[in-house]
Amino acid sequence: MNDQPPAEPDLQPLDKGVSLHQAGLTPPDLPAQAVPAHVACIMDGNGRWANARGLARSEGHRAGEATMMDVIAGAVEIGIKELSVYAFSTENWRRSPAEVRFLMGFTRQVLRAQTDDLLAWGVRVNWVGREPRLWKSVLTEVRRSERITSENTTLTLNMCLNYGGRAEIADAARAIAEDVAAGRLKTSAVGERTFPRYLYSPVMRDVDLLIRTGGEQRTSNFLLWEAAYAELYFSDLPWPEFDRTQLWRACEPRSPLRERGGPGDGHLTHEKCGSNGYLRKPTDWLSPTGRPYRLLRSSPGLCSTAIVGVAALAERLECSEQSAQSPKNSAVCSI
Repeated sequence: MNDQPPAEPDLQPLDKGVSLHQAGLTPPDLPAQAVPAHVACIMDGNGRWANARGLARSEGHRAGEATMMDVIAGAVEIGIKELSVYAFSTENWRRSPAEVRFLMGFTRQVLRAQTDDLLAWGVRVNWVGREPRLWKSVLTEVRRSERITSENTTLTLNMCLNYGGRAEIADAARAIAEDVAAGRLKTSAVGERTFPRYLYSPVMRDVDLLIRTGGEQRTSNFLLWEAAYAELYFSDLPWPEFDRTQLWRACEPRSPLRERGGPGDGHLTHEKCGSNGYLRKPTDWLSPTGRPYRLLRSSPGLCSTAIVGVAALAERLECSEQSAQSPKNSAVCSI
């Protein structure tokens, strides 16, 4: 873990907290089964929002903090059980050292400032990500938030810090290989039920709805395993202009294909999906700016590919162990 002692960011988190309930705003009355249990957010557009207004990029992050808290409140109000936010990716280390220092310091301050509100709202904080390179002070703060909110049950907030989907799958594959090599796991036991136990947060639900703001239409290495069957909702609004009402809009069913009910609901028939298999044709509708939102069903192919690859790796490791013990096994493994 790194814990460089940079100068504190040149701005502080919100002085005034966001209210859980806002006068005049009421979430749509959706049937319980229509509300996505797990929503994931790629909070994109803070920097572009600030640049368009002639502001420092740091001001975009400050505005983005207010949006995050408002979206969390909206998630509580509509009945979402789990919310994952992409706070800092493994790719973010490629940004300038000054911006990385700012993001680390600001993240620490936000956690410190907002934990009391999250506690009062019934939100449980859960850190998801890699420990190496993450500043010790940030990890200390997120662990503090986890401890303080550990008894809450209304909403689980997955703070994805130093997180990358490929890294998560690679780390899980490495852990499985180590268990196979040590004899703690048989290759025959490696499968889609086993694999999630090795992910950063084994109890995380599958993502029902993945939202990305800022106009880009890609998932950017976020929750690749967990979002295999998620609906993808793209908004042209930059994250600072997104709010709880936009979250509620994203949660409203848009198509008869949109049925939620747990793992596996993404297994649509070929007739429903069309010629492109599991990835169904986009459903468009107009955003407040007049441009269309895009709603897609993501593909489950990644999970199957990952499982096949990990199982093959585990089998080779198991064979290597057997070969070391017996020359007869070496001939079998080479076939």
